[in-house]
Amino acid sequence: MSVFLRKIGNNMRFEQGISVQWIADFIGAKLIGNSEQLCTGINEIHKATLGDLSFVDFEKYYNKCLFSPATTIIINKEVECPEGKTLLILEDPFSAYIKIVKHFRSFEAAHKMISDSASIGEGTHLQPNVFVGNHVKIGNNCLIHPNVSIYDHTEIGDNVIIHSGTVIGADAFYYKRRKNQEIQYDKMESCGRVIIGNSVEIGANCTIDKGVSGDTIIGDGTKMDNLIHIAHGVVLGTNCLIAAQVGIAGKTIIGDEVTIWGQAGLNKSLLIGKGAVVNAQSGVGFNIPEGQTVFGTPALPAKEKMKELFWVKQIPEIWEKLKGKE
Repeated sequence: MSVFLRKIGNNMRFEQGISVQWIADFIGAKLIGNSEQLCTGINEIHKATLGDLSFVDFEKYYNKCLFSPATTIIINKEVECPEGKTLLILEDPFSAYIKIVKHFRSFEAAHKMISDSASIGEGTHLQPNVFVGNHVKIGNNCLIHPNVSIYDHTEIGDNVIIHSGTVIGADAFYYKRRKNQEIQYDKMESCGRVIIGNSVEIGANCTIDKGVSGDTIIGDGTKMDNLIHIAHGVVLGTNCLIAAQVGIAGKTIIGDEVTIWGQAGLNKSLLIGKGAVVNAQSGVGFNIPEGQTVFGTPALPAKEKMKELFWVKQIPEIWEKLKGKE
């Protein structure tokens, strides 16, 4: 993993530690375990670190959450509390988690195209109709083309180019289904960020979603073509090349110097090794080791896939020969 990616904090941090007793009272939960500790941030199970608050509402994920680094866990069943942790028990952990997110990162309305709380570096130029939200940080010598929208809390490094129509920091596509309700999908509020490194170029009409609780990260030197979608919590390494119409699903981690050619689609929560190549129109559903080139749907090592396609083309001829022997 590159130095840039290792430096990035990857959860929503509170400005100061919050008492677990205050949180229990705020969401109406029963507290068991350590009642004296502080929560320092919010995070999902797979990204939790010491001091984080997380939640779990499916029994099959109980152990994963209880024994994650998360210190405080909202859970819908009273279970044995691991040593040193705090459990907050109530019927609907999802709604309680959303209540906390909305309290500590509430929506801030925009009243002008460039927020007064935004920080824009020296030599950076914004073309007409660029929107820059609250608490955005843009580095030096960047060029942002017309009609780009940069949502709240986004951070952009130096020497970055973003082309027209791109949206950075939209909410994660993340919902909880409620089968017994008229409106069946409850929105998971996003409190993460988008972090873009130095010397990145992003093409026209791209969409980069912020993380649910952590960061979506674009590493130094990465170049993206037009019409690309990067979903919540994706980590793109340094010096990657991403061609047009690529879609990368949530929480996939892509190493340095990876090339993804046009119209390829990558499933969620994958690991793509350094220097891997995904050929055009491939559908990737499995991890790719370092340096491997893949092709096809489902994607396989390119040479193996080409052999498969060769034999598929022989099927009509083989079938005719078999029929002739009947």
